[in-house]
Parts: sequence; structure tokens; C-alpha cells
Amino acid sequence: MEDRILLETIEKYLTGAMSAQEVELFETLRKNTPEIDQMVIEHSMFLQHMDIYADRRNFTYLTEKTFEQLLAAGEWADENTSNKTRLIQLWNKYKKVAAIAASVGGFIALTTSALMMYFSPSLNGNQLLQLSKAVEVIKKNQQVQGHLLNEVKSKVPENATLISGGSGFLVNTKGYIITNAHVLKGNGAIVINHRGQELHADIIYADKALDLALLKIEDKDFIEPNSIPFSIRKKISDLGEEIFTLGYPRNDNDIVYGKGYLSAQTGFEGDSSSFQVQISANPGYSGAPIFNDKGELIGIISTRQKLAEGVAFAIKSNKIIDLINNAKEQEDQAEIKLKISKGEQHNTPNRKEQISNLKNYIFSVRSYN
Repeated sequence: MEDRILLETIEKYLTGAMSAQEVELFETLRKNTPEIDQMVIEHSMFLQHMDIYADRRNFTYLTEKTFEQLLAAGEWADENTSNKTRLIQLWNKYKKVAAIAASVGGFIALTTSALMMYFSPSLNGNQLLQLSKAVEVIKKNQQVQGHLLNEVKSKVPENATLISGGSGFLVNTKGYIITNAHVLKGNGAIVINHRGQELHADIIYADKALDLALLKIEDKDFIEPNSIPFSIRKKISDLGEEIFTLGYPRNDNDIVYGKGYLSAQTGFEGDSSSFQVQISANPGYSGAPIFNDKGELIGIISTRQKLAEGVAFAIKSNKIIDLINNAKEQEDQAEIKLKISKGEQHNTPNRKEQISNLKNYIFSVRSYN
């Protein structure tokens, strides 16, 4: 849902312009989507502040009109002592109201400044939105979706809480998976394939500077593939190159396809470790791979620009090598013997065949505490 349409829907909900059925559907969506719930709260506060501001403007207008009428009626004249007395009496009567109005005015000024900083790209340095997905799902809600998970018991520990999620992909046949570091907000993880099968995964290493992380599937149910159907591109990709991605911005077993093109060879504010892509990217796409038509992995989706529709940023694929080297340098990870599979390029022009083949190597990632 586009941000503009979403905001219109939220305002319709807050102003009571929805039917009972629409309210029920929206509240279900709000309950299951923390990002939308937060937007409802923020927009509700915004509308309340605007109402307070309108009340203050009305009070100011009425006050000015009152003094104008007093002056016109000759009720306020500095040379008249009795009139001074009346003015003092009037002030004493309404000074509490004036103090309240002044306090509200100060609050509105601060609030308006904060809102301007929040919504103005020139004042707000945080213009990027990480594309991880906050899920906060309790086990009961997961059991409701049991039929989507092949009606098997979830492999999330019984007392654990899912707190974040995104996408990830295999880089070799031994079960090593790449995702974004910001996807792993918990201390444990599971991965889920497009058939809804859950698999245990160990968090091997997370590099916050690169915003990349390495997982390894450690599950007896994992069947190692014979090969990886893509290679990792190490050279600079071409401007205007058509790209596509597969990830999990929706349900755990509902893989989503998106396509676009490479629009800049650097990322946000000239970041040389990433590039800019023109593609629709929603929360849940963090860690999703980006491929070109040759079947080469060229990047990993990480963020999007808040105020520019369809502008996303992807970490360049050669940073995967840096991630693995950094992981091997850690004392507790000295035994990592990860070799990235060379991969097999599939130059078929049939995109459906590419998707059908690649989706078996892309996973939904869920992190829990």
C-alpha cells in the first residue's frame, strides 16, 4: 500500500469515516502490523496537536476582537484611572486562562518544531527506513497459521518471542545464509523456505558496519542442494541494468517478486559500498538478493528512502567477501570454513524459469529472544 493511500486510510479510521466492517478489517491489520499501528499513533497525535493549535488560534482571534471592542467602546484608556482599575480586574479574572494559553502556545511551538524536523528531509538526518519487519508474534498467533507451516510444531522455542524478520539467501550448499545485520534484533533465529518449512539457524556473525550477517542452518531436516544457481558478481554493475528480487515482505511462505533497474552506482549520500535501485521495497525485504538477467547476484536490499517513492538501496555483492573475511578474523569464529559456491549462471530469458529455480534458495528469516 502506498504511503499516501495508507495515510488517507488512517485518517479515515481516526475520523470515524469507516464502516463497521472496514474498521474491523483495519484493526486486524493494525494488530498484525506494528509499523501501521505506530503510524496510527503518530498520526493521531499529529491531529490532536493540530486541534490544539486551531483552538489556540481561535482564542487569540477572540481575544484580539474583545480588546478591539473595548477600545472602540472607550473602556480602555490610559488616562482614565477607573478604566485602569477595570483593566486590572479583567486581567485578574482571566490571567489563569491567559497563562494556560501561553503554556499551550509554548507546547504547540515545540511540537510544531518537532513535527517539522520529523517530516522535513532538510532538517531530519534519518531519511532512511530499514526494511526489516517487526513481528512480535506470540506462539498462539503462530499456531493459528499452523496449516501454512505444514501443520508441524514451530521450531521457535516455547517461551520465545519473535521480534524482527526479513529475508536471506544461501551462498553455498552447506547451509550458510546471508541477510542484513539489522534483521537479527534477537539472539536466536529460524529460517523458513517457500514451502513453509521451518529450520533452525545459528547466528554465526553479524557485522553492523557492513550491515550484513551470516547464518548457518543447523537442522536435520535441511537437505543440502547440489549447487547454487547463481554466481556473485564482483565487478561494478552497469547503470540502467534491469534487476529483480525475491523476498518475504508478506507471510513467511509467501515469496514476492519485484523488478526494477539500477539507478545509481552509489548509495545514500554517495555511499560507495551500496548502490541505488528503482524498485518497490517494503518492510520484510531486508536481506533479499538482487539479481541481474544473467543470473548474477549483484546486491542485497537493505533500506529505502522515506520520502522518495521506489528509491531503495542495496549493499554491493562484493561486500559478502568482506563479511566472511571479517567473520574468520574473530577468535570465536576461527573454525569457519566457508567457501562461497561458484554458482551456475542461468542465462535463460524466461523469467518464470529463473524465479522457479531461485526461490528454493531464498528464505524468510525470523529472529527471536
